[in-house]
Amino acid sequence: MKRDSIRLRMMLLFCAVVGVLVAGSHLGYYALLRREIQSQMDRELQGAAGPVLRDLISEPNSQDINEFNLVDEYFALIDSTGRVLQQSRNLRDQVIAIDAVPRASAETVCRTIASGSELAKMRVCTIPFTRGSEVLHLLVAMPTRESDHALASLTRVTLVLLPIGLLLTGVISTWYVGKSLRPITDLTTHAARLTKRVSDPLRKDELLLLPVKNPHDELGKLACTVNELLASLDSALGQLRQFVSDASHELRTPLSVLQGETELLLSQPKLPIDVSKPLTVIHGELRKLSRIVESLFTLAMADAGQLRFSAEALYLNEVLEETCVLADPLAKAKQIRIERKLDAEIPYFGDEASLRELFFIFLDNAIKYSAPATQVCVHMQSQKDVVEVIFQDHGVGIPPQHLPRIFERFYRVTQNGDGETRSGGLGLAIAQALVSSHNGTIECKSTFGEGSTFKVSLPSPSNSSS
Repeated sequence: MKRDSIRLRMMLLFCAVVGVLVAGSHLGYYALLRREIQSQMDRELQGAAGPVLRDLISEPNSQDINEFNLVDEYFALIDSTGRVLQQSRNLRDQVIAIDAVPRASAETVCRTIASGSELAKMRVCTIPFTRGSEVLHLLVAMPTRESDHALASLTRVTLVLLPIGLLLTGVISTWYVGKSLRPITDLTTHAARLTKRVSDPLRKDELLLLPVKNPHDELGKLACTVNELLASLDSALGQLRQFVSDASHELRTPLSVLQGETELLLSQPKLPIDVSKPLTVIHGELRKLSRIVESLFTLAMADAGQLRFSAEALYLNEVLEETCVLADPLAKAKQIRIERKLDAEIPYFGDEASLRELFFIFLDNAIKYSAPATQVCVHMQSQKDVVEVIFQDHGVGIPPQHLPRIFERFYRVTQNGDGETRSGGLGLAIAQALVSSHNGTIECKSTFGEGSTFKVSLPSPSNSSS
């Protein structure tokens, strides 16, 4: 369990509460038992003193106390000044601090006092009485070793049972709290699964709702609400993807018509400049819009899992070489040289058109964001399980905080503090979809101000053919 988990905190809370309750109960029971034992001893002492008092009052000259030698019962007769008049024979061998024994003229006082012998402690009751005009005190005592032993045994038993009780409380509370928090754990699991469904449109696993055992308690109501939320979100995401697919599909035809009409008008001879110039702008914007719609349609098909390719045997190095030739005019316009390392022939089994589009996306980005008169390096190598295609530029680079999100659609990367941004198009999102369709991966390493390196890893020819 983590240190800051709710389960651990609740377990510690339960153990602390039980520990305090058990300790408080022990202290209270100990105090009550001690008080009851002392009251019982006081009653016994006063009961033993009754016959002696009657003899002392009826026979003032009697010296019977000096002859007493009872087991665990001690007697002494004291005058008002504290002088011992008589004491039992067994008390002569004991050392009792007579001065510490409370004396009063009107009431009986009982107290536990220390003894200087092996008896350690004694319970002493001082009973005042009058004989003639003289006020005397009868002292009756007994050792407290049995009561002390009983209280010590209670303490030892409590010290043994308290840790055991805390351990059992910890185990039971861990089980009970875990069972009580299970709906929240399921909620976390389902929320994580929904997050993966949102971030990875290719996941087609069925949305699992939270189990609701008791819809009337707080956790049951929370689970029902979360189930409704999950179902609504899943439905909204499906409708959004369907809308993008339908909209991009429906827009393709009118955009193609508009683009064809503008091309037809621009092909007319002797077209006035005030007409040809706006038409040229419109034609260029229509081409951009058509590319965006085609990209959205490709992504919508990928989201729906309907992106189909006609796989065929090819040489991957030749496809990359042809793509570099297509990108050469863009590079020459910025005096950028595309340096190739494509000497080895690498057979592959895949869709040539989609692979060419994939490679062109990285080449186009590398050229677009590289400084003039630099170079873009393209390298292909075959490893044991994968074929790696590496695109390295010497451009502006990507700040570290933006790297995790560069494959998001229309995400714009701020390059400096004045708000300058890189293009927030769909190229890298399409590249991610194309690579995923070939069961590959993309890695990006970038140093801000120095350049970026994209590595496309595709399954080896043997794996791809299987």
